[in-house]
Amino acid sequence: MRIISTVPSQTELLFDLGLDEAVIGITKFCIHPKEWFKSKEKIGGTKTLNVQKIIDLKPDLIIGNKEENSKDQIQVLQKQFQTHITDIKTVEDNIQLIHKIGDLTGTANKAKDIIIQLENTIFNIAVKNKERKKAIYLIWKNPYMTVGGDTFINSMMEKCGFENIYKSLLRYPEIKLEDIEAASADYILLSSEPFPFREKHVDELKRISPNSKIILVDGEAFSWYGTRIIKKEAYLKNLIETIHS
Repeated sequence: MRIISTVPSQTELLFDLGLDEAVIGITKFCIHPKEWFKSKEKIGGTKTLNVQKIIDLKPDLIIGNKEENSKDQIQVLQKQFQTHITDIKTVEDNIQLIHKIGDLTGTANKAKDIIIQLENTIFNIAVKNKERKKAIYLIWKNPYMTVGGDTFINSMMEKCGFENIYKSLLRYPEIKLEDIEAASADYILLSSEPFPFREKHVDELKRISPNSKIILVDGEAFSWYGTRIIKKEAYLKNLIETIHS
């Protein structure tokens, strides 16, 4: 089988399923695992796929994502190749993803082992019987963008004991500084990706929302589905203990 992955988190899942020889192409953003990032053929960015290169590679299976890939490019590829497009909005969706990819790639037994690890991780980090902390999760600046209730990040926030102030909105809405100020959030979470928030941004937002606790968070821990959550268990547990201590 010849597989192309067009999404970083799904590329990492394929690696953890033991599909080293099968995967023939990944994106330039597929930084995990490092050895694949160095050695595998690059087929463009998630939203700027090199369609002709993918055609030339003659894959048996392309694994993409509704949110991260360009619909027009995927539709071109679907006419010629078997293509599986995922749509991951919750932790539960992620479990189903691993089941499905295991079935598609002949690695169902390995997928079951990973699912057990993932379920154990979710059980270990899930906040129970604690007051939820009202939070804003920012993914972008100029304009500021947050996350709605139909996102994987929102699902992870809930597991970690946060109540997303913008859960009634969809996808990644733009918000203004006055919205942040008016929200009176307990926490403002500044993600490390896709916008690389830094300490200077913490200081800027403290002036806007002085009563909120503003912290930098690892974007991979909140937004990468697949197997990355398992590897971020210690980080998430430490974050949760700090918040709920």
